[in-house]
Amino acid sequence: MDPDCQRQPAGAHDEKPSRIVLAPNEGLPVSNTGTQATPVTFAGKLQLGWKRFEKQLVVYNVEARGIQRVEPDERHDLRSLGYTQAAIMWFSINLAANNITLGMLGPAVFALGFGDACLCAILGVLVGPCLTYSRYIMGWWPSKLVVILNIIVLLGYAMIDCVVAGQILSAVSSNSMSVVVGIIIVAIIAWLITTFGYQVFHYYERYAWLPQIVVLCILAGVAGPNFNVSSVSHGDAATLAGNRLSFFGLNLAAAITYSGGAADYFVYYPEHTAGWKIFGVTMIGLMLSFTFAFVLGIGLASGMMANAAFCGVIVGLGLVANLVVPTYSSGIDAQILGRWAAVVPRAIWNTVGVVIYTVCALAGRGHLAEIFTNFLALMGYWVSIWVAIVLEEHFVFRRKTEYNWAVWNEKKKLPIGFAALIAFLVGWVFAIISMAQVWYIGPIAKLVGEYGGDMGNYLGFASAAVVYPPLRALELKKFGR
Repeated sequence: MDPDCQRQPAGAHDEKPSRIVLAPNEGLPVSNTGTQATPVTFAGKLQLGWKRFEKQLVVYNVEARGIQRVEPDERHDLRSLGYTQAAIMWFSINLAANNITLGMLGPAVFALGFGDACLCAILGVLVGPCLTYSRYIMGWWPSKLVVILNIIVLLGYAMIDCVVAGQILSAVSSNSMSVVVGIIIVAIIAWLITTFGYQVFHYYERYAWLPQIVVLCILAGVAGPNFNVSSVSHGDAATLAGNRLSFFGLNLAAAITYSGGAADYFVYYPEHTAGWKIFGVTMIGLMLSFTFAFVLGIGLASGMMANAAFCGVIVGLGLVANLVVPTYSSGIDAQILGRWAAVVPRAIWNTVGVVIYTVCALAGRGHLAEIFTNFLALMGYWVSIWVAIVLEEHFVFRRKTEYNWAVWNEKKKLPIGFAALIAFLVGWVFAIISMAQVWYIGPIAKLVGEYGGDMGNYLGFASAAVVYPPLRALELKKFGR
C-alpha cells in the first residue's frame, strides 16, 4: 500500500509527461518552457482566480490542495507524523457510537448469543480492512462508476453518524434539544474541520479518542456486570447459519468500505514510508477500535444498558471523529469525476457533501436500524468485488512493475478498463442473487435458513476474482495497458 496512491489514482508505466506548475508570483499556469498561458474561457479565469484565493487560504492553515498529486518534495518529514499517528487515527475514527450500535444488532436483530456475535464481529473486522486505490485498475471511464459508488458510501456513513449523534444528544438533554438540532450541530463541526483540511483533521483525530475511551470504559465498567455472556443463539441450524453469515457480512462491510478512501489520509507521508508498517499500524488501529466498540455493543444488547448524561454528550460529539473522514474523502472523490469537477475546489465539494448527508439524516432519522442493516451490507457488496479485482491486479499483473504515478491524469495512458468493468458487473450479478435483505432475498440466499443467509460479499468477491484474470490478460495482450 503506497500512502501516495489516492491523490493520483490513475496511470500506467510510461514516461513522465510535461509538468504544469504555478508561477510563484502570478498564480498563472506556466508550461515547462516558461511560457505563460492566457486564460481565454470563463472557466479558466475562474480557476485562476480561485488559485490566487487559495494562496490566501494557506496563510490561515486551510488546505487548498484537492486531487492533485503531492510531489515528493512536498511531503512531511516522517518524524513529524510517524506510524503511531496512523494507528491513532484509525483507532480514533472507529471508537464511535455508530459501531456500538452496529454491534448491538447481533443479539437484537440476528438473535445471536454473546459468544457467537463476538466471534462473527471480530472475524468480520479481521477480514474487512484493505488499503487500495482507484483509476490504476479500472481506467478513466469505468473508474467513475467506482467513484460514484464510493461517494454514496461516504455520504451514507456520514448520514448514519449524524443520525446516531443527533439521537444521543437529544436523549441526554431530556429531549430539550431535538434530534434535528443535534444532527445540525455535529454536521457543522465536521464541516469546519474538513474545510481546514488534512493537517487540522489529523490534529483533531490525534486527541479525539481520549475522552471517548474514558467514557466508553466507564460505560463498560457500569454495564459490564449485566452483560449476559452466557446467552445463546436462537433458531434451527440452517437459520442460525444464515444469521451468522449475515452478521459477519455486516461487520465485514463496516470495515471494508474504508478501502475506497483510506489512502487519502496519508498522502503527505514520504515515498520511502514502509508499506508493511503502514499496513501493520492500520490493522492495529482498526482491530482495537472496532473490536472494543462491537463487543461493547454486543454486551449492551445481551444484557442491560447503562449510561450517564455527561457520558452521552461526549459519545454523541465523539461521532465527529468518525464523521470527519468520509466528509473529507467525499470532497476529493468528487474531483475524480472529470476535469470539470477538478476545477471545483475541494472545500466546495465538502460543503456540498455536508449539505447532502445532513438533509438525508434529517429525513431518515426515524429509521436508523433499517439504514444500518440494509445500507451497510448493500454498500459492502461492491467494495468486496472491487477489492478482489484490485488484489489480483496488484499481486498478479503488477507484481514485477512499478506504478507510474506521474501519469495519473492522462486518459490515453491508463488501462482500457473493460476487464475490470466486466468482472465488476459479473460480481454484482452474483452478489444480487446471493444477497439477503429485508426487501429482497436472492435465490441462493433463500437456501440458507428461514430468513436467508447474506452471501453477497463472498460470492461477489469470488466471481469477480474468477472472471478478472483471463479478461485482464486479454486486455493487456490487445492494448498493452
